[in-house]
Amino acid sequence: MGMGATDTVGRVLAAFGKVVAVKPEFEPAADVPNAGVLAALPALLSCGLLRGSGKYFAIPPGYYGLPTIFLLVAFLALARVRSLEGLRYCAPGEWGKVLGLDRVPEVRTLRAKLRILTNTGQPEQWSAELCREWMEADPEATGVFYVDGHVRVYHGAQTDLPRRYVSRQRLCLRGTTDYWVNALDAQPFFVITKTVDPGMVQVIENEIVPRLERDAPQLVSAQELIANPLCHRFLIVCDREVYSPVLFSKLRQKRIACSTYRRRPGPDWPPEEFSVQPVTLTNGETVTMTLAERGVFLDSGKLWAREIRRRTDSGHQTAIVSTDYINPRDRLAAPMFGRWGQENFFRYMLEHYSLDRLISYGLESVPDTTRVVNPAHRELDAAVRKRNGLLSRRRAAFAALTLDQPITTKLVEAWEHKKASLHQEITELEQEITDLKAQRKVTPRHIQVKDLPPDKRFSQLHSASKHFIDTIKMIAYRAETAMVHVLRDVISRHDDARSLLRAVYCNEADLLPDHAAGTLTVRLHHLANRSADVAIRHLCAELTATETVFPESNLRLIFELGSAEIPPDPEV
Repeated sequence: MGMGATDTVGRVLAAFGKVVAVKPEFEPAADVPNAGVLAALPALLSCGLLRGSGKYFAIPPGYYGLPTIFLLVAFLALARVRSLEGLRYCAPGEWGKVLGLDRVPEVRTLRAKLRILTNTGQPEQWSAELCREWMEADPEATGVFYVDGHVRVYHGAQTDLPRRYVSRQRLCLRGTTDYWVNALDAQPFFVITKTVDPGMVQVIENEIVPRLERDAPQLVSAQELIANPLCHRFLIVCDREVYSPVLFSKLRQKRIACSTYRRRPGPDWPPEEFSVQPVTLTNGETVTMTLAERGVFLDSGKLWAREIRRRTDSGHQTAIVSTDYINPRDRLAAPMFGRWGQENFFRYMLEHYSLDRLISYGLESVPDTTRVVNPAHRELDAAVRKRNGLLSRRRAAFAALTLDQPITTKLVEAWEHKKASLHQEITELEQEITDLKAQRKVTPRHIQVKDLPPDKRFSQLHSASKHFIDTIKMIAYRAETAMVHVLRDVISRHDDARSLLRAVYCNEADLLPDHAAGTLTVRLHHLANRSADVAIRHLCAELTATETVFPESNLRLIFELGSAEIPPDPEV
C-alpha cells in the first residue's frame, strides 16, 4: 500500500468502492516537518481555495477526496516544493499527518488525479469566478490594473513552439506568453496564456478589456459618466509595448483610461518647468519626484493626452502619456514609476513558486483558424535585412576607398579595379533587394495554422492543467500576502515579512487534536530569534480568532507558539 500507509481498512474499502473519500483523522504528533504550513490554511480558505471546487470539478470515488488534492497542491506551493516530482523526495507519512491522513498520494497518483480534474473539470470558469469574488471583495483595488507580459520558456523537444524575445535573458527562445492582470499592489487577478502571441495591444483590446468590463465592479456609475465626459471607469497601466494612440482612442470611447511610457518623446524639457512634489507609491511609501506636465496631441492630432515627465538628479527625463484626465499628476506618476512592484511579482513567483515550471507534458492541437506569421514571409524579410546590412557595409567601403598615396599607374589601376568591383557588387545587391522586396510584398505576412507547411506546424502545451496550477499559485500568493499584512503590524522591517512566513511554512510543529472539545492545536516551534517569535505569536492570535475549521472535519484550528512539553520520566 506504499510507504507510511497505516489505514489498511480505509484503503481496502476505497479500493472496492465502499468509500467515496476518506475523511481526515488527526492523531497527536510531535515535530511534524512542514506542519507550519497549516498556518496558511485560514488565508487559503478565505481566498477561495475550496470555494466552487465541487461545482467545477469532480473525481471518481477513491481514498483521496477533492479537498485533499486542492490542499496538498497549495501546501506544496507554500512549502516551496518546486514541482510535483519533488514530492518523491519528501516523507509521505509526514505530509499525511499535515492533512490528517496516513500518507499523501504518490506522484503518479497525484498526476492522475490532476489529469482527471483538468480534463473533465472547468479550471477557466473556476478561475473566472474567483477573480470576480476577489474584485468584489476589494473594489478599491479595481480602479487601476497592471497588465504585463511574461514569457514562459519551453526547453522541451516535443514541439517547436514559436520563438519570442525574452528580455530577462536577451535571447529569442521558444515558449508561451502569459499576460497577467494585477492590482496596484501586484496581487494577481487573472492570467491569459497565448501560444501564438498576437501582441499585447491585441490581447488587451480583444480579451483583457472585455473581461474587465464584464467582471470589474462599477466604481463609476453611468450617470457620472454621462455628467462628466472626462471621467473613466478604470485605468490600465502598461509597459512601452502598449504605446498605441489607436488603442488609446478605442479605449477612450469605452471610457477606459490608459497610461504607458511614451515612444520617441523628443527633446528634453527645460529644467524650470519641473517642480518637486511628494508622491505616494503603491506600497504606501511617500517619496519626492521632480515632475512636469504638458498636453500633447497623439495620432496626428486625433487624441489629446497628458504627458508627464520625471527628471532625475542626473538630468535624465522619463516621459509617460495618459488618457486619465481626472487624477492629479502625482497619482498618475505613482503607478507608472512604481511598476517595479509588478516586476518584483514576476521575480518572486519565478524564484519561490516556480512560475515557469512545466506542469504537464501533454500536447494539444492549435486551432486551425489561428493566425500565425507566414514562414515564407519571415524568410524573405530576414533575407532583405541581411542584404541591407551587407549593402550598407559595401557602400561604406566604396566611399572610404580613396587615393591618399603617391599616384602611380599601377596603384590607379588597382584602385579602379577595386572600385569597379565594389560598384558591381553594390548594383547586384540593390537588384537582389528589389526582387526580394517584390516577392515579400506579394507574400501574405500572416496565414492560418491550417495553411502552414507540414514541416512548420506545431502543437501547444496542455493549457487546462497549467491554468489549474496557476490559479492555485495565485491563491497561495494572495494568502501569503494577506498574512504579510498581519505581520507588518508588529515587525519593524516590513521587507522581512515574507522571509519570516517562508520560515514558518517549512518549520516543524506539533499537532494536538482534542476530539472532545472539537479543536486541533497547531503548536509551532520557535524560530531563530525573539523578535520573530513575537511576530509569530501575534500571527497565531489573529489566525486563531478566525475560528477556521479544518475541511471535511469538525476540528477548529488553534495556533500556538512553543514546543510540546516532554512528560517527566517516571524512573527519574
